[in-house]
Amino acid sequence: MAGMTTLTDAPPSGIHDPINAAILAVSEDRIQGFMPDPIGEIAALSGIDADVVIDRLRAMLAAGTIRRIRQTLMSVNLAPGALVAWSVPEEQLQAAFDWMFQNDPFSGHVVIRSTDAAIAGAKYRLWTTLKVPVGFSMQKHCELLMRQTGATSYRAMAANKLFVLGVGHVRRRGMEPGSKSDAVAEAHDTAVVELSDLEWRVLMPLKRELEVSEISRDLWAARAAEAGVPLEQFVEVAKDLNARKVIGRFSTFLEHVKPNASGERVTKFNALFHWAVPPGRELEAGQQVGRHHIMTHAYWREGGPEFGNVNVMGVAHGTDKQLVLAHKQAIDEHLKSIGIPVTYTNVFWGGRSEIKPSEIAPQEYVAFCHRMGVDAEAMRS
Repeated sequence: MAGMTTLTDAPPSGIHDPINAAILAVSEDRIQGFMPDPIGEIAALSGIDADVVIDRLRAMLAAGTIRRIRQTLMSVNLAPGALVAWSVPEEQLQAAFDWMFQNDPFSGHVVIRSTDAAIAGAKYRLWTTLKVPVGFSMQKHCELLMRQTGATSYRAMAANKLFVLGVGHVRRRGMEPGSKSDAVAEAHDTAVVELSDLEWRVLMPLKRELEVSEISRDLWAARAAEAGVPLEQFVEVAKDLNARKVIGRFSTFLEHVKPNASGERVTKFNALFHWAVPPGRELEAGQQVGRHHIMTHAYWREGGPEFGNVNVMGVAHGTDKQLVLAHKQAIDEHLKSIGIPVTYTNVFWGGRSEIKPSEIAPQEYVAFCHRMGVDAEAMRS
């Protein structure tokens, strides 16, 4: 965008406004890591004056066009996690969805999915991303969730490697099938990093979403005060955590599927792609899938026999179902062209969905157990 755009009196809040679109194309997923001044970074990359960026972000957040603004974390490195597929009796499915979203702070994405493929895994309609804070048992937590929701079985699929984690729905609109980077995707380790008490004190306020009034060039002063440390120390600790690869991106989150407050849809179709490749080629295949620009998530996960022994999974979004399938076909053809055989592939389509950040703090798990009337010590791994 040529030159700098100046502040307007009545900022539009829709995603199709060209200034907002230019800001969102950057702010959704291009501000990687911790930045002392993320607003300044968005301004520099978008070519929009920082005061205008502040004005527009405030307007879009207040209107509900933007769902939340926050510093994300690489939660795969802060708490053991898994993608969990739940089998729930159909008559209890909606209630189970509501319970997961409303009552379990550790379940992030909550999605009802379906597939047309005649596989045993088709009975797993409820899908969640789950993080269980360090020291507590994933199995015990899943068993607790089963009792609360009426689920009859579950399949927890931990991520062995992460290849893509981003959003960027605005900049992906109109993307051509097969569009990919010149280099393969980087494989990110999922080993859990231990943090000190000081690091947790900084991390907790750092990750909390921003209120409209907080959006400014000076984002972190109040959060440092909340952590009980000088701003300089807060920034130093955050930079060190960033160097240890536990900080994600500074991001503005749009509604994935549902219409936003203005009635606009950013995306309509949410597709979970499955590929099974020969054992030993998971890393190579995941890096090839992850280089395709349409992918917002890509992982090496083991699905087991009910899911055709799938081991590479990813998510793509779009407003046109056939275009989403064209993107998948382009990836399928690319894998074939470079000699990576696919023994099974499938698509699980998302329906009803809600998204919130998964809680990762051990002290929050203790508080959850207290609310549930559960002995926290009995939930330890």
